[in-house]
Formats: sequence, structure tokens, C-alpha cells
Amino acid sequence: MAAPDLSSAGTIPRRPGALGLVKRFLPRTLFGRALLIIVTPVVLLQVVATWIFYDRHWDTMTQRLAHGVAGEIAMVVDNFDRGTDPAERAETLRMAARHMDLIITFQPREILPNEPQRLRRMLERTLGDALDQRVRKPYTIDTRVAHEWIEIRVQMADGVLSVMSPERRLYSATTYIFLLWMVGAAMVLFAIAIIFMRNQIRPIRRLAAAAESFGKGRELAKGFKLEGAAEVRQAAAAFLVMRERIKRQISQRTEMLAGVSHDLRTPLTRMKLQLELFADMPEVEELKQDVSDMEEMINGYLAFARGDGTETPVPTDVNRLVREVVAGARRDGAVVDLHEEGTIELQLRPGAVKRCLSNLVGNARRHGRHVWVTAARRAGAVEITVDDDGPGIPVPDREEVFRPFFRLEGSRNRATGGVGLGLTIARDVARGHGGDVLLADSPHGGLRAVIRLPL
Repeated sequence: MAAPDLSSAGTIPRRPGALGLVKRFLPRTLFGRALLIIVTPVVLLQVVATWIFYDRHWDTMTQRLAHGVAGEIAMVVDNFDRGTDPAERAETLRMAARHMDLIITFQPREILPNEPQRLRRMLERTLGDALDQRVRKPYTIDTRVAHEWIEIRVQMADGVLSVMSPERRLYSATTYIFLLWMVGAAMVLFAIAIIFMRNQIRPIRRLAAAAESFGKGRELAKGFKLEGAAEVRQAAAAFLVMRERIKRQISQRTEMLAGVSHDLRTPLTRMKLQLELFADMPEVEELKQDVSDMEEMINGYLAFARGDGTETPVPTDVNRLVREVVAGARRDGAVVDLHEEGTIELQLRPGAVKRCLSNLVGNARRHGRHVWVTAARRAGAVEITVDDDGPGIPVPDREEVFRPFFRLEGSRNRATGGVGLGLTIARDVARGHGGDVLLADSPHGGLRAVIRLPL
């Protein structure tokens, strides 16, 4: 079997390194990352402090306490070994109970089991090491005799010495206080950090929401103001200045084009009046047609340049708007099928969106015999789909047709191809709302145009 040719398969993907794997598990939001920056040093500090505490304080204190108890037991054992008089041994036990906080009893003729004992708890192992060093006799340790008590049984020559010691004598209560203080302080610090970070992140989120709203052609939310840290205020101020500049440029363009419209239409109107005074001749009819074409081209250019900058976004019933466009196309003799999926309401400029949809439906009915229009919600957006059964548009030309005055039909006849601004105006309107117009193959054999508007 021949080896596969990898040269045409593209570049072999590289495995992500350690840094890539770490980034995959890091939080993606600024709030999460900032909180991680604050929490990580605190957690590391707590871990190091806990390790040092257990390694030094806990271990040292436990060993000292265990050696203290083992030393007292060793003293009693030595006294028992020196004298066998029952009265002296009884006095030793009374003195131990009075001064050592130990309950010691002697069980004559008892023998410990001749089996090695397994010490499971750390406290038992520490006490066992101390007994090995101080007492040096066989012993057993039992922590299940009574609650908060430990029984140490030491094998003597003539019996077993039973020593009951409170557990508090073998460990320091400051351990739990220290751990409780560390955990409590950490939780308080985390709560304070979360509150402060939320207050710092909130202005950034509001700025992002304002930028997104402006990108969709909507007005800023009420109450937007400069707040937060100095850098966030600077970014918000720059955004407001940029917004005002863009609105001013749109207003100036609209005013300039209104003047151009008046200046161009006045001589065209005069020419039309003069042509009406001439006799009906073929040359005059051709001039009338040229003037009419020029007027149509100017109106189309002005509609494209004016855009939707002067219209205010309002809550709009998208289904009603689509039905109005379809009804207008049907009145003009078009065969249009309409399909609606649920109620759709969106903040938009109804006049501009209606012009956008009318251009797409007009193109579909111009090149096809049947048109299908669908309005529905799709993946966080509103999609209005216009299908036809016409010849469609070749894939290489689907981006070119959005250029102003670009026509697939080579002639300049408006009846066969328009002025080349319909799709340009449609995409300009959709992008002014933060959306887009996309072209694809229609399941009916022609072209599919999709207006996608974000919710």
C-alpha cells in the first residue's frame, strides 16, 4: 500500500503546548482573570503558611507534648520498678493523679498481647516514638477507650500499668484556631475582592454594551456616563467623541447630498420641460429617455449615500414589515410565497429595512418567476430569506455585486439590470444595524439572499 501524500493535505496541526493547555482552563472574562490574579497569591500564601505551620509548629508542639507525657509515664514506671511495696505504689499513683493530670491504675499479673501494634494516627505515632525513647518497655496505645481520652498500657515485671491521658495534653488547641483564622480571613478577602472587582468591571461592561448598541445603529442606553478607573473613563470619553464625530459626518453628508439633489434635479426638470415643448420626434423621445435614466440614477445614488442615518430606531414588528413588502410586490404582479415563524419584534429603522427588503424582493422578481420569503429567528439573530428560481449569481461574482454601480448585465438599460445600487443599499442598511446581507444558492434553483439582523 502506497504511503499517503501529505503535501496536498495542508499543514499538519501542531499539538498545543503546555502554555496552550493552561490557557484552555483559564477564565475568559476580565472579571475571572482579575479575580484569579488576586486569589492566586492569597491561596499560595495560605498553602505555604499552612505547610510551615504543620512542619514547624504542629510537629514541634506535638512532639514536645508527647515527650512530656512520656516523661511523666517514665517517672511513674521508674518508681514502680524501684519499690514493690503496695503502699508506696499507691502513693505514687495518688501523686500522679494529683500533679500530672493522669489517671494511672496498676493491674497485677496482666500481660500485654505479644503482637506488634499498628499505629495509624499521626498522634499515636508521635506518642509511640516518645514512649520508645523514654519508657523503653512494651506498650500499647488505645484511643477508643473513651471520648477525648487515650489509654497507654505499659508492660511491667509483675503486671500492666494503665495510664489514661486526656487528648488535650497531646496537641495544641491553637492549631484549629489558626486554621479557622486562615480560612475565615481568606473568605473575607475573597468577598471583598469580588465586590471591588465587580464595581471595576461594571463600567467596562457598560462601555462594551454601548459600543455594541452603537454598532447596531441604536441609541445609547439611558444613564450611560463616565465612571470607573481613569483608563476606563478615558476609553469611554474617546468612544463618545468618536460617536459624535461619526454622527456629525453622517449629518454633514446628508445635508450635502440634499443640496446636491436640489442642484441636480433643477436642471433636469428644466430640460424635461423644454423637451415637452418640442415636437414628437424620435430624437426627442431618446433625449427624454436619457433624462429619465439620469434622474433614476441620481435618485438611486442619493438613496445609497443618504442611507438610514436620519431615521430613529424604534421597536418594530418584523412580520408586519415583511408582509407590507410582500403585499407591494404582489400588487405589482409578482408571485410571492410568505412563511413566518413566530412573532418577531426588533429595534430597528423600519423605513431603511423596508427599503433593504424591497430591493432584494425586487431583484428576485426581476430575475425569477417565483419568489419565496421567510422570516424567522436563527441562532441569536433575525433572518429574512428571499429565494427565487432565476439564473442565480456565479460564486466568484457574489461579493462583486455589492459594489456600487456594478452590474452583471453589461448594458446600461435600467429595464434589464437597474442602476447597480440595489444590493449595495441592502447591505449598507443591514450593516448599519450590525447585521449583513449574504448570498447563497437557493434550494429552488436560483439565488438566496439572507438579511441577518442581530437581536
